[in-house]
Amino acid sequence: MLIKDLPAALRPREKLLAQGPQALADAELVALLLRTGIKGTPVLQLAQQLLDAFGGFAGLLNTAPADLKRIKGLGPAKRAEVAALLEIARRSLRQELRSAPAFDSPQTVKDYLSLHLAQLPYEVFAVLFLDGQHRLLQLEEMFRGTLSQTSVYPREIVRRAMSLNAGAVILAHNHPSGVAEPSRADELLTQALKSALALVDVRVLDHLVIARAGVVSFAERGLL
Repeated sequence: MLIKDLPAALRPREKLLAQGPQALADAELVALLLRTGIKGTPVLQLAQQLLDAFGGFAGLLNTAPADLKRIKGLGPAKRAEVAALLEIARRSLRQELRSAPAFDSPQTVKDYLSLHLAQLPYEVFAVLFLDGQHRLLQLEEMFRGTLSQTSVYPREIVRRAMSLNAGAVILAHNHPSGVAEPSRADELLTQALKSALALVDVRVLDHLVIARAGVVSFAERGLL
């Protein structure tokens, strides 16, 4: 059904203005951004196709502008608008982490890392380097592996922490399998990195395992 054929109260724009953005379904929010559909595909259907193609908002936020080309009906103007909105979301989270201690908002840390790592088809080991007040200095992808394995070198993380004058770090890696459950090898690696970084007075605040199905925190499980 075309949006113009819906009752006024059910049209996304009118619904948002009357009830607030939280009242809209995901596809309705995207439809407002796209504004129009294409021949044979109403805008709400096109919006749902976009969400389905990338696995929802989490997938979209990890999408490169070039990847949007595979959605029929997304011309250059629409792709640019979607890409701009996604970058705004990333920068908003990054700004929040840089202006306040990371552990003031642990969910923001999880969201920020999920945006960068959850949808990757290969395994990545990343580090959030934090200053002495636990504010974000830099997120860096330190090591990249295959579908199921990557090699991590503690000395490289120690060297980078010292060059940034970091006071603490949050470790993170993704599981492309989609399951966030940490392995025994993950636990051993965490302890090895914790010991290595302690030698230069850098604290390991957490190790997060990121997957499409969710995020597991070592600190919350008492594994640090």
